[in-house]
Amino acid sequence: MLEVLTRGFKNAQLKLQGKTRLTEENIGDALREVRTSLIQGDVSIGVVRAFVEQVKQRALGEIVHLKAPDGSTIRVTPQDHFVKACYDELVDVMGPVDTSLDLEGDPAIIMLVGLQGSGKTTTAGKLAKRLLGEGHKPMLVAADIYRPAAIDQLMVLGRKLGVPVFSIQGMKPVDLAKMAVSQARNVGRDVVIIDTAGRLAIDETLMEELEQIKAEVTPQNILFVVDAMIGQDAVRTAAEFDRRLDFGGFVLTKLDGDARGGAALSIKQVTGKPVKFLGQGEELDRLEEFRPEGLAQRILGMGDVVGLMQDFEKHVDQEEAEADAKKILQGKFTYDDFIKQMKTIRRMGPLREIMARMPLIGGMLDQIPEEAFDDREMDRTLAIIHSMTRQERREPDVLEPSRFRRIARGCGREVDEVEALHDRFLQAREMMAGLGGMLGNPQAMAGLQKQMASGGLGEMMGGMAGMPGMPGLEPPKKKKDPDDDLSVEEKIARRKRRKAARKKRNRKGGD
Repeated sequence: MLEVLTRGFKNAQLKLQGKTRLTEENIGDALREVRTSLIQGDVSIGVVRAFVEQVKQRALGEIVHLKAPDGSTIRVTPQDHFVKACYDELVDVMGPVDTSLDLEGDPAIIMLVGLQGSGKTTTAGKLAKRLLGEGHKPMLVAADIYRPAAIDQLMVLGRKLGVPVFSIQGMKPVDLAKMAVSQARNVGRDVVIIDTAGRLAIDETLMEELEQIKAEVTPQNILFVVDAMIGQDAVRTAAEFDRRLDFGGFVLTKLDGDARGGAALSIKQVTGKPVKFLGQGEELDRLEEFRPEGLAQRILGMGDVVGLMQDFEKHVDQEEAEADAKKILQGKFTYDDFIKQMKTIRRMGPLREIMARMPLIGGMLDQIPEEAFDDREMDRTLAIIHSMTRQERREPDVLEPSRFRRIARGCGREVDEVEALHDRFLQAREMMAGLGGMLGNPQAMAGLQKQMASGGLGEMMGGMAGMPGMPGLEPPKKKKDPDDDLSVEEKIARRKRRKAARKKRNRKGGD
């Protein structure tokens, strides 16, 4: 997601590297990179022109000076000033935001509209889960009678959530919606979510049907669900739906796919309607309120720590997290704790997406190979840990070579892989215990703060990247195979001898 835009803004910053001030000439090179990336990212051309002009006006102002915590003056570089201008303009283009829903009706009605395949049915389930968490009692309405799969999907989602789904075979969508609202009122359901039909493209029959549903049930909320992957077509389609239905806001879906992100920048500016939610993935808890500040930070490679913490809070009990953190910083981390943390991360989404939202790391992702964020590696790691006994998971220090051999047989991995995982685990535990000691030492903390204030944070993070136990920052290094210099016949013979020796060791370990 957003990689085209992020790469363009990063290239723009590189154009200003080493410059002492911003001028018409040097900022022109940077803005060309920005303009190209916005166009490639499917941002509307009108929005691109206005954006570039506004950034230019902001950036050509006087270079400002900031006060450091110790009272000294820090001169902001032209690069920093340019990034700040881009950030401010990105936030202005996508905001102001309004993520509220009108839930005052009896019942309140949310009507989801959009083209076929935009993600309306999944979004209906996500909204229902969100409302359940807020104490509401939603009802889902399967008004897409032309696509049986949509009705079946909504039924499955309803069963998973424990939410009733209203559907009557053969009934017209308008009558179905009216009866569903009446039924919800009778059974004490306070929110009705209507999943309407879509088409591959806008047609008159579809629009008339949606207008009739709106006229009959008068929904307080009409949300246009749009697939971010369709690019500038999203803006044109949204404009026509808005003209006919006057919807209240957008739900932008599939931002975890190959979306270039341009719709998020264009859609608010062109239609004047706010983006209310972002949908990613099929999991029902992956619907987040839209924050232009967070998306702007992610586009600029600055991460989105606020959004990341909000996601974390949804999946973790605060008291439990504090207890776990205390245990980690005391060096009492076990493999059971490790499994718990990995499962939490998995619930929050793909590893690469999580890392993209972390400050400093988000801007380095294009330098890190894809395999460093392979979620299958997490499965392999969990398989190794699950092959340990309960005692070994709780007391990692009891592990030794014969246990490594048994664990390797149990999970189908090589002994070297099990040993390497254990070494990284022990070193990461030691590193976190050292950090815990530093947090309790005022002098050490003062030195760390001084290093950060003097700009040494990047060097510090660069050093940490190579340390064991810091996943994702450095791809695993491939060892040189000693057989590379041998002939084919010699390689085959040596590998046969190794295989026989390994079988012999395993037999001894089993005895």
